[in-house]
Amino acid sequence: MPNTETVRRQRAIGGAMGVAVLGFALFYHFFPQLLHVQPSQNTPRSPLRGQPTPMGFDQRPQAAAPVMASEVDAGPPLVLAPASVIAARRREKNDEIQLPAQKTPDSPELTALLDRADKALSSDRLVGKDSASSLFMAALKEKADSQRATQGMSEVRARLVAEIEQDIALGDADAARDSLGALKSLPDSAGDVGPLQQRLGVLDKVRPLLGKAADQLRDNKATQPRGDSALDTYRQVLELDPDNAVAVQGVAQVQHVVLDRALAAVAQNDFKSADAALAEAAVIEPESQALQDTRGRIEGMRRQSASGVLAQARSALDAGNIELAQQLAAQAQQISPDVAGIDDFNERLTNARLYASYKPGQVFADRFVDSAGQAPAMVVIPTGKFLMGSPDGERGHDANESPVHEVQVDKGFAMARSSVTIGQFRDFVRASGYVPQSQSLQGGSVYDEASGGLRDDGGATWEDDYLGRPGQERLPVVNVSWNDAKAYADWLSQRTGKKYRLASEAEFEYALRAGTTTRYWWGDGTPASRVENLTGGNDRSSSGRRWSNAFVGYKDGYWGPAPAMSFSPNAFGLYDMGGNVSQWTADCWHDNYIRAPRDAQAWVNPGCSRRVIRGGSWGSAPDMVRSAYRQGASADVRSARVGFRVVRELQ
Repeated sequence: MPNTETVRRQRAIGGAMGVAVLGFALFYHFFPQLLHVQPSQNTPRSPLRGQPTPMGFDQRPQAAAPVMASEVDAGPPLVLAPASVIAARRREKNDEIQLPAQKTPDSPELTALLDRADKALSSDRLVGKDSASSLFMAALKEKADSQRATQGMSEVRARLVAEIEQDIALGDADAARDSLGALKSLPDSAGDVGPLQQRLGVLDKVRPLLGKAADQLRDNKATQPRGDSALDTYRQVLELDPDNAVAVQGVAQVQHVVLDRALAAVAQNDFKSADAALAEAAVIEPESQALQDTRGRIEGMRRQSASGVLAQARSALDAGNIELAQQLAAQAQQISPDVAGIDDFNERLTNARLYASYKPGQVFADRFVDSAGQAPAMVVIPTGKFLMGSPDGERGHDANESPVHEVQVDKGFAMARSSVTIGQFRDFVRASGYVPQSQSLQGGSVYDEASGGLRDDGGATWEDDYLGRPGQERLPVVNVSWNDAKAYADWLSQRTGKKYRLASEAEFEYALRAGTTTRYWWGDGTPASRVENLTGGNDRSSSGRRWSNAFVGYKDGYWGPAPAMSFSPNAFGLYDMGGNVSQWTADCWHDNYIRAPRDAQAWVNPGCSRRVIRGGSWGSAPDMVRSAYRQGASADVRSARVGFRVVRELQ
């Protein structure tokens, strides 16, 4: 029997071709950078290929790797360790061998022989002349029940089996056959020889395939063409030998090639191709740590890229380029649908598109551009849709409120929080020199305590209250015509550089309802709290008069108009929409809503003389306070129950 040194020389020569082929496959796996283009700095490496690159992006917890995966990730497979290590690991997994009962101690001569055997074993001289196997066998012949000799021989067999398994794993069939021949000569080795011979037969079949796969990897045929790629060949090997270490590592290397392709695509901002490569890699090894790491890294790069594009979108929006901002935001979401800040940006974009970068419900006041002062406080009204008018069955319904029709309010606007006050109108008259029609046409109307109704008064002007006395600055201005209201809105446009106007009838009802469908914006009957200045059943005039048609049990404490914003706002933040004073709108009067606009624009006929008044007043009967109630009047009418408020366009 040849000794160990002779066997090693035979392995070096006789198995050179097999070792070369399989060695190349392993070398390619562990040192791929020496055989192809060096991966970029951002390319992640498997721990089997070098030191892992810190990713620095994805902080998501990773699933714990199984024990075998952690051994592989920590370095070369266990099969590449020394045979003594593998044999020791085998002993840990298997039960201890049953040693024979030793009747007498080993003699000094036998002990000396066993010492020589142990020395040969420690020098890894397993077979051949003066080897561990020959010395332990000589000891067993001399004393068959020597436990030390039995243990030594068991260790020799274990190491030979480990060497053979190593040779098979490395593809060195010739070396495996030599060691297998030596193993057969040892006692009690039949149980190991059979399986090893079977595995050696499999190796003879897979060796050419492993060489072919290594060539395919070298020729950049990792996954393509299908049916003739390294991946196909490695899988063919694994069908024959499921535990083949080279094929297992080869499949992992193929996946790394695909993952490298995904990272290269990301470097070119081609996330679509990167996703396709990741999907391909997931088919190869769905649970691999390399796949999870690369996914995390690409996701981090994706978010980083999307954040950069979103920052550009913000800059475009700040510069007023809404179209470009929208395009960039869509691009950012295409890169990473959940990019941080996208919801806030989309809200800003919507506000910019609909509300000139204001927010629904926001209150603001435009300053005059040519002098001190400012326009009335405005509140931004949200876009939406509503049913305009009243159904036939509603109590108080009038035919001019039909047909009920849906109106789409898709253009943002802001509405004054309250009616224009005497003080605000006075500023207009003084600054512009405008002569209101209560002065140019002489007169308006005032409340007559004696009759309990309104009467014409040639001396009443916009400066007076509902009784014809000088009005307080915070009272809503009354006895102003539609023409006066339009003149005020035009003046605000000149002073602020913004577009002010009267509300359309649809805008007014939409803002009055503020999302409600009930008779009044607060409900269907008498309000439970002081929401508006209404005709309350418990209100009294200065002489003790009562309203003949009022909200039963309601009291607001005012007989005439109250100072602006004395009561509760509706859901849109608007005050005095359903009470205090009725208000002019921009529309011409029409007897019904047939052919009425569906887009909230004012319905205007050139040259019309009658305009629409909306909203209840301090003297309106309950049916006249309904959200759908409307009436028409000549554009030059002045009344102690009618004022106005303005709207400011946002675009």
